[in-house]
Amino acid sequence: MSKIKKVLIVGGVAGGATVAARVRRLDEEVEITMFERGPHVSFSNCALPFYLSRKVPSSESLVMMTPEKFKNTHNINAKVNQEVIKIMPNEKKILVKDLITGKEYSESYDKLVLSPGASPIMPKSIKGIDKKHVFSVKNVVDIVKIDNYIRENKIKNVAVIGGGFIGIEVMENLKEIGVHVTLVEGSSHIMRFLDQDMAQIVQKEILDHGVDLIVNDPILSIEDDSVTLKSGKKITAGAVIMAIGVRPETKLAVDAGIELGVTGGIKVDKNYRTNFKDIYAVGDAIEVESLLLGKPTILTMAGPAQREARAVADHMYGINTQNKGVLGSGSIQVFDLNIASTGLNARVCEENGIDYDFVYTIPFNRVGLIPGASPIHLKLIFEVKTKKVLGVQAISKADCIKHVDIVATLIKMGGTLEDLRELELCYSPTYSTARSALNLAALVALNVVNGDVRQVKISDVRKLVESGAFILDVREKHEYDAGHILGSVNIPTSVLRDRLDEIPRDKTIYLHCRSSQRSYNVARILSQRGYDVYNISGSFLGFSLNQYFEDVTTGRKKLVSEYNFK
Repeated sequence: MSKIKKVLIVGGVAGGATVAARVRRLDEEVEITMFERGPHVSFSNCALPFYLSRKVPSSESLVMMTPEKFKNTHNINAKVNQEVIKIMPNEKKILVKDLITGKEYSESYDKLVLSPGASPIMPKSIKGIDKKHVFSVKNVVDIVKIDNYIRENKIKNVAVIGGGFIGIEVMENLKEIGVHVTLVEGSSHIMRFLDQDMAQIVQKEILDHGVDLIVNDPILSIEDDSVTLKSGKKITAGAVIMAIGVRPETKLAVDAGIELGVTGGIKVDKNYRTNFKDIYAVGDAIEVESLLLGKPTILTMAGPAQREARAVADHMYGINTQNKGVLGSGSIQVFDLNIASTGLNARVCEENGIDYDFVYTIPFNRVGLIPGASPIHLKLIFEVKTKKVLGVQAISKADCIKHVDIVATLIKMGGTLEDLRELELCYSPTYSTARSALNLAALVALNVVNGDVRQVKISDVRKLVESGAFILDVREKHEYDAGHILGSVNIPTSVLRDRLDEIPRDKTIYLHCRSSQRSYNVARILSQRGYDVYNISGSFLGFSLNQYFEDVTTGRKKLVSEYNFK
């Protein structure tokens, strides 16, 4: 391998800055230069929304490394306000424009790394998208502009368009400083990495905190003091934050003859090398491979970008890396809820023709008699034939991130439901239960796979109620009286064996309790006695959460006497 004398990096932040730092650790002599067209070469883009509420106290706090610090600490040349306008692969040169002076100059390289990131989607089809009170969020400059505009103009109403990570975080931080926020999501539910049944829990949380949440109604136009949706609904808004997604920045690459993949991202091999052997690419602009699907995808997350960056530096210096593909693990806090997911959700499984199933369990995060015990809503997705774990979604007021991290590790290792069942995890009454939430979910899933119990998905229960199905509530009477499914019959588990004659043998019996544990026990009792029985996954707590948002926002008839969210 010939000695590398000069490495150039286009773009900083997680991808570019990590490449530069790793290359320096591997080679003290190589010349390293980063080019960033903005004023900041390294900043915490994931923390940008938190400046609005001053959880991040100043915009300066968002800047992780200055050019001076890069030079003094790592002997890396970090050039800001310098835009790379052309790549000449055959000459192994780039053309750079100084955005302050307008001067253009060229730089040669031995290795070139592209980390251009992604740009917010700002559709020109939306009338008024170019108005001065319409903003996007990509960098420190953007978030400062938003903050200044809202505070200086004393804006009271803001429309946030898009219910992904950025949109929700902007929404919450604006709400915390007293701004009235309307959050608009054009698709059927927010947070598309969640399935709709799980997203309903989060949507209720947003409503509960005084945010107007509108779903399934895309933005049509933007006026000076309002936003018009496709339905014709108008929303009062003195400022509009666009957060409907991002697209890879690829123009520079395309102009240089660098190939794009089927997703529109820069096509790279397992070592993140483009079709030019001395040009690599990392971060939001590239196409990566899904570990579970074996298909190209785009993943805009800082963690994977940093791993890609390290792998690029290692490959330059002959160090083998193992790029097995990405899972897309992520987490977010929404008011009082912690939310995390990894792997595939049910929607993606269906779109890719995977024979999957899932279970929905609601265990406590710790022993119930310990103060602070809180339910964890856990959706575990698995392949039916192989019993391989495909994904998990978790929502709780308690810490549920660790559960998703464990499943992410298991998936990377090719783990199955049996593996998850047998995991030996830490236990203490203040931190967990003796049988952890994950062990329990695996046991429930194996019961389903092995045919020991049949289940009904929570999203199908409304149809059952409307059709007059026989729904048996096995909670105690005081629980039933506090709130129940309309038309359901209450026979508590404690007296069930004495009242079997009240349960019809000529009908299918749909069972529920609070969270499906007692009803599972009853399902086993009744099935052994010849009854045709299904257990409702998620039970009454899950049904209440699943129905609430649409009941409230659409005015449809509620199917419970009272909701129960505890």
